[in-house]
Amino acid sequence: LFRSGYEIVQAIRTHTDGVIAVGEGVVYPVLHGLESDGALKSRRKTVNGRSRIYYSVTAAGSRRLANLTENWANLTAAIQSVLSRGQHGEAI
Repeated sequence: LFRSGYEIVQAIRTHTDGVIAVGEGVVYPVLHGLESDGALKSRRKTVNGRSRIYYSVTAAGSRRLANLTENWANLTAAIQSVLSRGQHGEAI
């Protein structure tokens, strides 16, 4: 599945109910970095007379996402453990 940077920004906003609303100025440098790292691939396509770049996740990108997701789950579980022990971190 290929998406343009604009479509990615809109999807982030939609899927987070507007909690995360980033602009294209934030997303494009990240997309370029991920492409340089091999996590994304891109293709240029002309739509309505305008050239647009569409991005797709590579196999390496999927592995990277799985690792980051696991790390995030571990981090949030650890934070939740601390928070559940006391309202103001008294357990620390």
